[in-house]
Amino acid sequence: MIGAKRLSIETVFQALLSSSDTYEHRVILDSRLPRTLLALAVGPAFGLAGALIQALTRNPLADPGILGVSAGAAFAVAVGVGVFSIGTVTGYVGFALAGAFAATVLVYFIGGGAGKSSPTPVQLTLAGVAIGAVLSGFTTSMTLLNSKEFERMLNWTVGSLARASLADIWPVLPILLVGAGLALALAPALNAIAFGEDRAASLGVNVILIRGIGLVAVTLLAGGATAIAGPIGFLGLMVPHCIRWFVGPSQPWIFIYSLAVAPLLLLIADMIGRIVLLPSEVPVGIIMGFIGAPILILLVRRRAASKLS
Repeated sequence: MIGAKRLSIETVFQALLSSSDTYEHRVILDSRLPRTLLALAVGPAFGLAGALIQALTRNPLADPGILGVSAGAAFAVAVGVGVFSIGTVTGYVGFALAGAFAATVLVYFIGGGAGKSSPTPVQLTLAGVAIGAVLSGFTTSMTLLNSKEFERMLNWTVGSLARASLADIWPVLPILLVGAGLALALAPALNAIAFGEDRAASLGVNVILIRGIGLVAVTLLAGGATAIAGPIGFLGLMVPHCIRWFVGPSQPWIFIYSLAVAPLLLLIADMIGRIVLLPSEVPVGIIMGFIGAPILILLVRRRAASKLS
């Protein structure tokens, strides 16, 4: 119903149940329905990826954007588009997954994971911000040097649902479902890891295996979502924190509620972006930045809000 042209609820139901070749029905079926379904697909992916990263690293300020995972996926997609002239989601989703995986591993090792002890949350955050900034710079440079090739993807680089089509969603959906399944399966073990690796090992948790599976899940969730919607920041940071205030530190409940709350927040941000500068639109990634930056400042300043337990 909501957009540059307001439509009645009757018109929406008519288009969904018995569409005709009218302008209003085409807007609903070709634009608004695909972007809504896209939000329902990538919203849970970003939210769950953020909750998983926070639990794995025991870092309350972690999310795919801050730790450079989304930047790695975006840079790999830019390579696929700029160097190999790939222009479809099906073509460059593999690049996105590879970039997300490489960035995650790089952040972990630069942050100190190559040593005998696991990296601290501060080390991971610093490494992630640094690597994310470098990769974002490379991505921007490639976009400027080959502007014609990237013209269609201009909104994608800041995170957008506007260019979605049903044909783009279906190839990525199985990847997101597998990633979500792996993340949910890890949730009980992550409750033990929250007390420390030594305590978790004494309870029979294979910490190395859990971290490895978690790395794969984060790659599938963040990489797949970034491939289709671009690097949408702050969603994976805000949602787990807000849920933790209400349900406590239990990872299974945080993961389950993240699946429901993240797409709702993304849909609200997308609706705001459609109407805030009529008749133009603001990409949802920019709206999420306006929403997420104040919340990040709040989390940094409030000690109680920045705890995982």
